[in-house]
Amino acid sequence: MCLIAFALNEHPDYPLIMVANRDEFFARPTSYASYWEDQPHVLAGRDLKGQGTWMGMNTKGKLAAVTNFRDPHHISETARTRGDLTRHFLTGDIDAMRYLQQVEAEASAYNGFNLLLYEAGKAYHYSNYGDRINTLDRGIYGLSNALLDTPWPKLVRLRSRLKDRISGDFDIEDLLALLLDQETAADEDLPQTGVPYEWEKAISSICIRTETYGTCCSTIILINREGEVTFVERSFPVGAREDKKVSFQFKIDPS
Repeated sequence: MCLIAFALNEHPDYPLIMVANRDEFFARPTSYASYWEDQPHVLAGRDLKGQGTWMGMNTKGKLAAVTNFRDPHHISETARTRGDLTRHFLTGDIDAMRYLQQVEAEASAYNGFNLLLYEAGKAYHYSNYGDRINTLDRGIYGLSNALLDTPWPKLVRLRSRLKDRISGDFDIEDLLALLLDQETAADEDLPQTGVPYEWEKAISSICIRTETYGTCCSTIILINREGEVTFVERSFPVGAREDKKVSFQFKIDPS
């Protein structure tokens, strides 16, 4: 994922409300969200090149999401695929804190990343640029391609709009609409991340649209007080006449 906003214990009915856009080169092969054939308790889209995922859940209630940390001057072609960070958590039995401690010990094997985990009502964040495991309190958070809550314009806008949207009645379509905003940041507000101005401008919107790179899918995850999960993904297939939306509901079974 490249842009995530989530509300943690901010709504009376939903301990977790998460909205996210995945941005990627359109040529990279991926599959739509589904239950994996080789791990049928895992629900996620899949990067068919690395076999990992950018965001997913399992039926035991584990959630994982990863974003790249944008640092074009420090990229290793031999680094491990960051999709493994989510995949191993979703397919393994280890709890979130112990898993992050393991990740921390081998974090230098990956290019820059942010990892979000959620389990049993608790959320955690770790980045190999911040080098500290964070247990998150109640609040509304945002994550893009810098550290958690770095105030990039698109992150601030999405986080604020999520807060406003969930303050009253809302539905899935309301949340998906938040992720369609193509407004770019003003020049004076652009982050300086080491990429050319034209690229920095193009990728400063919530929903990115260029010829070869952009927002491939939007994901909504809701978890209510009874442990019932709603997982919705809207994809934007290149060349297709219309979007593709898949929706799943299940109840968490910790056993």
